[in-house]
Amino acid sequence: MFTIKVSEDIRIHCPEFAGVAILATVQNTAHSEELWKEIDACIEEYRITYQIDNVKKIPAIEATRNAYKRLGKDPNRYRPSSEALGRRILRDLPLYQIDTLVDLINLVSIRTGYSIGGFDADKIEGNVLTLGVGIADEPYEAIGRGMLNIEGLPVYRDARGGVGTPTSDNERTKLDLGTTHFLAIINGYDGQERLPEAVDYMQSLLRRFTASDGGEVFYF
Repeated sequence: MFTIKVSEDIRIHCPEFAGVAILATVQNTAHSEELWKEIDACIEEYRITYQIDNVKKIPAIEATRNAYKRLGKDPNRYRPSSEALGRRILRDLPLYQIDTLVDLINLVSIRTGYSIGGFDADKIEGNVLTLGVGIADEPYEAIGRGMLNIEGLPVYRDARGGVGTPTSDNERTKLDLGTTHFLAIINGYDGQERLPEAVDYMQSLLRRFTASDGGEVFYF
C-alpha cells in the first residue's frame, strides 16, 4: 500500500483538489479487441457531443486548466492529457494503441475528463508519493516526449523524483506488458463529487479486461 500526501502548495493554490488511487493486481496484454470496441464507440459518441473549441469546458478539464493557471503554467502549451486526447479525437486523428492498461486509462479519461496517472507500482521508489509543484530545471522524462519542463505543473514525486503530472507520466514508472501491480491516480481538481463514478468505471474495466478483482481504492 502507498501513502499519498498533498503538499501545502497544492492545498493553497488548488483548494478544491481531491484525489483517488486504485492499486490492483493485473494481467496486461498487448491488445484487447473487446476493449477497443468500447473505445471506438466512445470516440463516436465524443465526436457527436463535443466540438474542439468546447473540450476545455468539460468540468474536469476546465478545473485542471484552472489549476495550471494558478500555479503559473500555460494550459495551452502544456495541455492536460484528457484535453489532449479529446482534441486528438476531434481532429480525426487515431488514438495510439499502446497496451490494454494504457488504453483502458485513456478510455476512462475520455469518458470522464479526468487526467489519470498510470504507474507500474513495482517501479515506484519507496511507499510514499507526494503531490507538489514542479520547480525550475527539475529533470523529468515524459513518456514519448523526452525531457518535459514541469516547472509550475502539479507533480507526484516518489523517493527518487517526479513520476506523474496531468500532462504526462514519467518513463521511469510507465506501464508495460510485464506490469502486474497497477497504480492509477485520478486527479479531481474540481472536487470529489464525481470521483466515485470514475472509480467504479475503471474497476469494472479492470475486472473485464485485466483479470483483476478491481483492486483497493483510497481517497486522499
